[in-house]
Amino acid sequence: MYQIAVILINYNSSDFTINAVKSLIDNTSKELNYQIIIVDNASKYDDYLILKKELQDIDHLTLFRSKINTGFGGGNMLGVQFADAKYYAFVNNDTLVKNDCLSILSEFLEHNNNIALCSPQGFDEDDNVLKSFDHFLTLKRELFGRKVLEKLNPKEYPKRNRKYHDPIKVNCIPGSFLFAEANAFNAVGGFDTNIFLYYEETDLAYRISKLKDRHACYLVPSAQYIHFRGKSTSKNINIKKELKLSLLYVLKKNSSYLSYLVLKTIMIIQYFLKSIIKPKKFTFINLLLFQGASLSKSLKHSQKILEK
Repeated sequence: MYQIAVILINYNSSDFTINAVKSLIDNTSKELNYQIIIVDNASKYDDYLILKKELQDIDHLTLFRSKINTGFGGGNMLGVQFADAKYYAFVNNDTLVKNDCLSILSEFLEHNNNIALCSPQGFDEDDNVLKSFDHFLTLKRELFGRKVLEKLNPKEYPKRNRKYHDPIKVNCIPGSFLFAEANAFNAVGGFDTNIFLYYEETDLAYRISKLKDRHACYLVPSAQYIHFRGKSTSKNINIKKELKLSLLYVLKKNSSYLSYLVLKTIMIIQYFLKSIIKPKKFTFINLLLFQGASLSKSLKHSQKILEK
């Protein structure tokens, strides 16, 4: 059994994946017992072959090829099937670690028995601090905005856009570098694979927060990493629609149907007003009103099985 199973997903971005793996190996203590599991999420075959060739000589690394794109949660859950470790580190392939994040985070959880999730402090490629945690997805958050909540109640809603020096308890952490105690992760069933993209980590944190023993979530700023952000995901209109579907699904699942209904109604009104000036926005009205914001409209249901 390993101390840590590092799980990365590759999707048509083998260069980033290779660099992420090399960064982890170069910055992780040689004494740490860990495995690396890479799930190729139905990339183009040439991209997969590059990955396979460049990483084939790493002893503690295993590469799996999925013939269907199962999304963020689905890809990571495939990786979990092959993990044998006390902790899971879900790491985006568009990241580089600045220090020995794996050792720092595992040691932090070892000494804090009530904590199930933690994450390093993130920075962009220009060394600007990134928002490395978030507040739970609620109707209040969506109506008033995070900044208002942080100003009115800084104790419950600490400011996200700042660099921290000491560990701080938070609601949820980003999926770009999510470190989880395996027993707690497994106890709640891991990521919800109904979600194709976005808010998987928020949903996970909601469910883990309800556990009796390990339930807390922390930002651990002594661990640091760089996130290039969005290198495997384009920002076309289908991706933007996917974001709305996931948001509403997670809100309804973890809050209430009334909150879901109120927010969806407000979004429909907003998009109606926007569509007067920008007719292309009407596609969101169609999605939210006429199609009912159903997950059946998710990109998950448009994936095809590859031949190889």
